[in-house]
Amino acid sequence: MLLSSFWSHPLVETAGYFSVTVLCLVVSMVIFEIVTKYKNWEEIKNGNVAVALATGGKIYGVANIFRHSIQQHSSLPEMLAWGGFGFFLLIMAYWLFEFLTPRFNVDEEIGNGNRAVGLISLIISVGLSYVIAASIT
Repeated sequence: MLLSSFWSHPLVETAGYFSVTVLCLVVSMVIFEIVTKYKNWEEIKNGNVAVALATGGKIYGVANIFRHSIQQHSSLPEMLAWGGFGFFLLIMAYWLFEFLTPRFNVDEEIGNGNRAVGLISLIISVGLSYVIAASIT
């Protein structure tokens, strides 16, 4: 009984949701590092604002999806499953953005420092994260 009340304490629950979300954010950044042609953190270190914008949008998008997943689900496994599904949809949106711009390569433009493409990437990630988060039930 004492152990179950420990796990349901608001501070313990908050720490659990926070740590799982941070871990998922790190995993999502690794996955984005794999699916993009440029090296996110190396480019940011070198001052590539376009990559910083695109990466910032991805971070915000993932965090927004997990925020909503935490609000909608009462258990950690449910939150993780729906948040993971939302993240998968965000990756699909990124690939869709690449597909719908046949006149130029999004990854290449961002890697080359095209701030306009980086900004649009940020807005797409943030905007679609709201749509994805709203659809998580």
